[in-house]
Amino acid sequence: MSNFSIKPFVAASLLLAGFQGANAQDYLVNSLKSNQSANSKDSFQFKDVINIENTPVKNQGSSGTCWSYSANSFLESEMIRAGKQPVELSQIYTARNAYIEKGINYVRMHGAITLGDGGALHDVINMYRKYGALPQTAYTGLNYGTTNNKFGEMAAMNEGLLAAVVKNPNGELSPNWVKAYTSVIDTYLGEVPQSFDYKGKKYTPQTFAKEVVGLNPDDYVEISSFTDHPYYTQFVLMVPDNWSLDLVYNVKMNDLTDIIDAALKNGYTVGWAGDVSEKGFSWKNGVAYIPAKDPALMTAEEKETIFKGPQPELEVTEALRQKAFDNYQTQDDHGMHIVGLSKDQNGKEYYIVKNSWGATNDYKGYLYMSKNFVKYKSTAILLNKGGLTKEMTKKLNLK
Repeated sequence: MSNFSIKPFVAASLLLAGFQGANAQDYLVNSLKSNQSANSKDSFQFKDVINIENTPVKNQGSSGTCWSYSANSFLESEMIRAGKQPVELSQIYTARNAYIEKGINYVRMHGAITLGDGGALHDVINMYRKYGALPQTAYTGLNYGTTNNKFGEMAAMNEGLLAAVVKNPNGELSPNWVKAYTSVIDTYLGEVPQSFDYKGKKYTPQTFAKEVVGLNPDDYVEISSFTDHPYYTQFVLMVPDNWSLDLVYNVKMNDLTDIIDAALKNGYTVGWAGDVSEKGFSWKNGVAYIPAKDPALMTAEEKETIFKGPQPELEVTEALRQKAFDNYQTQDDHGMHIVGLSKDQNGKEYYIVKNSWGATNDYKGYLYMSKNFVKYKSTAILLNKGGLTKEMTKKLNLK
């Protein structure tokens, strides 16, 4: 996710696999910040029902790394839930390692797989398992003279280098291409420290993950919902940023929100991946819902009031959800972190969602996302298996 496409008029140029993350991220963020209705904060009256402790909001800058920011935020909340002192984990260390693995897959697939900044929630778990973790203080990823992530030049360099490798001009690949590719990434992001000091003790990334973070990567499960696969089985999530071809569990559409609700009620937060390019998503106003009336059919007056207080929502069905995905109307263009549950003045429930675009909107980096929006526009959720009900654990045949 985070290799964005804006529907429908730029779909051809911003397909997830084709538009590099940094530029696409800028395009979408700027799009969402502009042309919105008046401030909605006074029109919505939210009352939090559940608000689970989480770490401060971050800003991913000009990089398509929302997947890393959101899932690392999720792991930080997992540390809090486990009674540990939370650490700001290096999101770019995770991304750096994923870029290495992605480049290897890209060459093995002869270039026929997604490149760029984007990724999936499970990438963070996979990289944590293989490479360990670093605190942000030990690896900022800012090795090129900026104060915020700015990945466009690096992405272009990587794309050109790997394209040359795939052409295989020698007729046989040497092992040096991996060193060259890694060198480009480390030139921009910084070399990984073999060891580092944290609170007076020396660690490696692996010992830091084990002794300080202390989370078991096998405790986490990724879940989606589509009608073209059997329910309660695993399948390969067919989105471009699933470059590792990981399996996810398939559940019924209403199970998605039931799973999130059960997790939140038991103190577990949830990683979220999905589509935020809908007219009912407003970062500025901090609200996401699915209008009952197609925005394309709204009058100018109706469009002006779309975020002025609670509005009727579209009733979402599994068939409608599947159709939107099959028609590219739902894509994996963003990742965020669900940290709570709230109600508006009419009693309708919304999830409290932490974003990674800085504290720049009405709710200082958070937004309220309706359950219908989650049902319609989610591509995957990530959570600790301990947050599942016994019934769902049994359905998924988990241990």
